[in-house]
Amino acid sequence: MTVDERRAPAVGAEVRRWRIERGLTLANVAERAGLNVGYLSQIENDKASPSLACLNSISDALDVPIAWFFLGNVPPPVVVRAADRPTTTTDAGQIEFVDGRAGRDVSIIETTAKAVGALVGAHSHSGDEHHLVLRGRFRLRQGDHVVEVGPGDYIRWDGTIPHEGGDRGGFGARRRGDAHRPDPARNLTVTPRAGAPRVILSPDPIRPRGSPCSRPVTQNPESRWCP
Repeated sequence: MTVDERRAPAVGAEVRRWRIERGLTLANVAERAGLNVGYLSQIENDKASPSLACLNSISDALDVPIAWFFLGNVPPPVVVRAADRPTTTTDAGQIEFVDGRAGRDVSIIETTAKAVGALVGAHSHSGDEHHLVLRGRFRLRQGDHVVEVGPGDYIRWDGTIPHEGGDRGGFGARRRGDAHRPDPARNLTVTPRAGAPRVILSPDPIRPRGSPCSRPVTQNPESRWCP
């Protein structure tokens, strides 16, 4: 490794950025950090390589974490436009990947039930599962707990425990003059990225326990969908 390759990373632009962001002059920061104004100017222009102790003094003077001085090459945020979401249609309905399948830690999907009353069998996966109801109503069950949730309601449960749910019917009309025709429910779900659903059992959440489902869900060969 050459001397150039071992050269300390340039931090001057970030030091200057946060000094200006804080509305401080070179003299202000130099006084707070106990540094010479000329030396601080050299740091901002990458003509001097400060020690960690020196950077720590500057970070205290600017009231920012020292790590922020090393964030010069920040990658751009990932933006997924609504019109560009990957989508798939299954027996369950339409699934939109809100995060564009680009999330590193979680998977965010928006599901619109295929029809009012559509149901899904029990499944499990690692981590917590979060739901936010956007439209309609859902009846959800995990163990002996059965809850019904509507627009704006949030529910979280342990994804490792088998859970199931179904569309209980929407309340919004699809168009004016069609007020008695409910929309299928819509739900936003957040699960760990590594938590691929794995079905444990598949009774219908409306029928008594022990009534088996018979039709497989196409988005997951192991899943079973209760018609």
